[in-house]
Amino acid sequence: MEDSGAQKRNHPEFALASVSELSSPHSSASPGVALFAGDRIQIRNESHRLLLNAYIPAIQLFRLGPIESVCMVEESEDGKQTSYSSGVAIQFRNQQESADLNCVLNKWKKALDVQGGSLPNGTIAITSKSKFDEKIESSSAKMYFHYYGQLLHQQNMLQDYVRTGTYYAAVMENRADFIGRVVVDVGAGSGILSLFAAQAGAKHVYAVEASEMAEYARKLIAGNPILGQRITVIKGKVEDVELPEKADILISEPMGTLLVNERMLESYVIARDRFLTPNGKMFPTVGRIHMAPFSDEYLFVEIANKALFWQQQNYYGVDLTPLHGTAFQGYFSQPVVDAFDPRLLIAAPMFHVIDFTKIKEEELYEIDIPLRFIATVGARLHGLACWFDVLFNGSTARRWLTTAPGSPTTHWYQLRCVLTQPIYVVAGQEITGRMHLIAHTAQSYTIYLTLSAKMWGPGAEQGEILQTSYCKLDLKEPYYRMSQPQAYPLTQDQQPQSLLQTQDIPIQSQDLDEAEMMQQPSPNSCAQIDSLMQNA
Repeated sequence: MEDSGAQKRNHPEFALASVSELSSPHSSASPGVALFAGDRIQIRNESHRLLLNAYIPAIQLFRLGPIESVCMVEESEDGKQTSYSSGVAIQFRNQQESADLNCVLNKWKKALDVQGGSLPNGTIAITSKSKFDEKIESSSAKMYFHYYGQLLHQQNMLQDYVRTGTYYAAVMENRADFIGRVVVDVGAGSGILSLFAAQAGAKHVYAVEASEMAEYARKLIAGNPILGQRITVIKGKVEDVELPEKADILISEPMGTLLVNERMLESYVIARDRFLTPNGKMFPTVGRIHMAPFSDEYLFVEIANKALFWQQQNYYGVDLTPLHGTAFQGYFSQPVVDAFDPRLLIAAPMFHVIDFTKIKEEELYEIDIPLRFIATVGARLHGLACWFDVLFNGSTARRWLTTAPGSPTTHWYQLRCVLTQPIYVVAGQEITGRMHLIAHTAQSYTIYLTLSAKMWGPGAEQGEILQTSYCKLDLKEPYYRMSQPQAYPLTQDQQPQSLLQTQDIPIQSQDLDEAEMMQQPSPNSCAQIDSLMQNA
């Protein structure tokens, strides 16, 4: 006679905190048990009613949260579309039991000569190391999720009415894209975008959030029951979680300073590859980094003066000057985040396009942008000013969210990279260079910026470099100046003109309409700044 220990090993059994049938909307959840027997898995409720009895290789386990999963029975596979005949919703008593059942399920699949190391939608097994964890150092991730797990920081973003209002308008103006569709909110935060999608008529929204803010999102969504009944909050990283179905739309706010800071764009792209249907939409769809050289003597002197402290030769009897050079370079290694007057720009801007629907995750690890400008005024060139905008390319309406100087200020402000050695330029002179961004494990980028002024005038040799200035900056450690734009008097040779009209930079696309869309200036950007400068 087989002893109870051997029987338990041969027929693993798991107690379930609750289990309910997916096929019956009126099915109430109750405690239950999952039993592995032979080549089948059986799931019963507390009344011993059999809710699921299926061949193990046909079982797919989708993890919705730390202790929530959906167990589905795969019926057939037609090309890339898989259908399911039945399923149950499971809640485990703790995360360990959830991981244990998944581990046993995979082992039994392998024993039955079925590959079980990977889970649906391109995800990895729960016990595998996350792709996010492989490229991001744990201390940075811990601080990042702690920051976004606090309500005060979510409030800061919600009170950015340019940001929040643009998202709301983009969703509501494109209801046709949302009605009856499945939506995944990537990095849902407070859940506000999920609620917008539900308002627009989404069939169901999966709000994926890795920080503790997921609990607040659940509370907020539960407090809006008419919308909340169509929203499921899933606590976890998009690199790790599993979803029971593909998404028709991804919505997210993955933008950081300079568009790419915090490296959330990579998670947005990973979510696209894992969850989005082939013809699905992404809100936002496209991002653009805008760049233009600027002249700001006040800012340059302000930064340089910070290092004066280290020029003291008798600080309590100590000579500090050996550290002056290091301190000077350190202050200039900080990108400046503030709102500035667009009249500080000394050339028309150019932009670099990132198409979220096409770019590969690996292409975001290193971004190389050649620079070329024509100076419109004579001035001391102090560095490169940057901002970004994103496009929501809906079926009904296209809407831009811009952070351009002169537009209503957002919580992103603008960013400026200041050179340690300014360059003198005259009107009509060509300015060339390169901005090279390299991602690092602290969820940001190192910026390598080079700017050069070429020889100018009838007697100059074609293309010869006259002056070059270089700087290295850490996007992770900016100087938050946060001052509002000041009124700068125009120099004698500076005439009011529209510097923010986008240059005609060709974009490779077979869709002419798409190319035209990508070329157009952002609303509240070029037009408003043109008016501002003409009225100055």
